[in-house]
Amino acid sequence: MDLTLTVTLIVLLATSRGVSSATFTFVNKCDYTIWPGILANAGSPTLDSTGFELPKDSSRSFLAPTGWSGRFWARTGCNFDGSGSGSCLTGDCGSGQVECSGLGAAPPATLAEFTLGTGGQDFYDVSLVDGYNLPMIVEGSGGSGQCAATGCVTDVNQQCPAELRAGDGEACKSACEAFGSPEYCCSGAFNTPATCKPSVYSQMFKAACPKSYSYAYDDATSTFTCTGADYTVTFCPSSSPSQKSSSYATPTTGSSTSQQQGSSLDYSGYGSGSGYPGTSTGCGWDWRNN
Repeated sequence: MDLTLTVTLIVLLATSRGVSSATFTFVNKCDYTIWPGILANAGSPTLDSTGFELPKDSSRSFLAPTGWSGRFWARTGCNFDGSGSGSCLTGDCGSGQVECSGLGAAPPATLAEFTLGTGGQDFYDVSLVDGYNLPMIVEGSGGSGQCAATGCVTDVNQQCPAELRAGDGEACKSACEAFGSPEYCCSGAFNTPATCKPSVYSQMFKAACPKSYSYAYDDATSTFTCTGADYTVTFCPSSSPSQKSSSYATPTTGSSTSQQQGSSLDYSGYGSGSGYPGTSTGCGWDWRNN
């Protein structure tokens, strides 16, 4: 083979692998339709969708390039008309449309956060810093390293204190969102790990969901790494959730929306987190405009 052609093919292969570094697959195991939202961080490209409908027992996949960072969440209780205009009861992004178009989730909402390919590793977490609206699990597949499953399978809404309860109990606020105090928001004089300690409320979230971020400086037990993986984000992963067992079988994935056959997920043995300067944000984050 001509040397020039060989070099060209090698360059093309390397480039193509870098462009499509990860596949994200979203799986809805809830007993109802949800509307996932996608927000790319500043400097990261927009994925093929920023918000979409995901019926019960269905999935949808997207490609993300190397270096991409952003967050995912589920909107619930949505009412959209034929033109795609409407709003949602929880996780609403304020766009007035199915597509969120660069806007983030109104708290309270359970968040999955990713940074791909930083120093050869991906970093990911599930965060309750902005509150909770439904159970969520993140699993990496096909990668190397720890690649631990993480998330929150407990129905926190059933345990939510009255002072944190949103609406009729469809979501659970963070203490920062509920009270706005600097000691809860890790702001002002409390903006360092040394001065912002877990509150009784963040401890409640941590007890329910030990592998999820419970407050802004909860990195050590809540951030996970993997190299070269694809990721599955499963909403409502268990009909009878228990955080005491936590590793589970990989759901069937596809490149487009597809029906998923119901199967019980086996939760046993999360790996340990790897601390890094996390992407999890407190209530000071402007959810309307990244």
